[in-house]
Amino acid sequence: MAKSKYEYVRNFESDDRLLPSTWLVVRIDGQGFTKFTERHGFAKPNDIRALHLMNRAAATVLGCMSEIVLAYGQSDEYSFVFPKNARSYDRRASKLTTLVASRFTSAYVYYWHEFFGTTPLQAPPAFDARVVVYPTDRIMRDYLCWRQVDCHINNMYNTCFWTLVTQGEMSPKDAEKRLSGTLSGDKNELLFSQFGINYNDVPDIFKKGSVLIRGTELVDVTDRHGVASKRPKGVVLTLHCDIIKERFWTEHPEILSGTPITAQRRQERQEQAPGTDTA
Repeated sequence: MAKSKYEYVRNFESDDRLLPSTWLVVRIDGQGFTKFTERHGFAKPNDIRALHLMNRAAATVLGCMSEIVLAYGQSDEYSFVFPKNARSYDRRASKLTTLVASRFTSAYVYYWHEFFGTTPLQAPPAFDARVVVYPTDRIMRDYLCWRQVDCHINNMYNTCFWTLVTQGEMSPKDAEKRLSGTLSGDKNELLFSQFGINYNDVPDIFKKGSVLIRGTELVDVTDRHGVASKRPKGVVLTLHCDIIKERFWTEHPEILSGTPITAQRRQERQEQAPGTDTA
């Protein structure tokens, strides 16, 4: 940047670098999505096209920001987890939030036609973003537990509500009154006894949300001598699983270590390179 007498105005910029050695979570939320979904005729209580589009947009963010170790999404929100040792954009809150939100939104628009076909995008979608720091692994995991429990609670309520409206021919006001004060067991009983719906059979993407992590897959390659072989390629994996119980974290230790699997593979290749001392 060229120097001039006006450069002093930079002194008014605030330093918004986030605390070091802490987990960073950027969460984006759809703005005005109640009207947006109505305008575009989203299916109730869940529109699988919209959820797959959210996942595609989130995968695009992971493709652009290599330090993200995990993303969790449900409904019109997505959370992106950066490890304690993340250095992206000098850990500046304004950079992280604006880049995640803008990349997600642009991908949502760009891939709209792949999931909604000939249904035109009639209004520009918007997502706000915030970033929160979490000092320990346990607190970061509790944050994700909170979001997944929220997914389950909201989905069970919405499943009951829209079943009462569409199949029970209730008005929205009457359906809301019918569900007032009910517990999880009451809702399960209502769905099964009145409509023959076993909530356990509801797809996991609706009940548990979507978990995006990094992984690898073997791809066929041919070197300049024409020799074919298989090599690992970094990919984004989409799961619909329980992230509250310990099993998920035991199966994916690279997440808490803050080392994405793609970085691990790169390190392994460097260590195996000719002339590298691996002792």
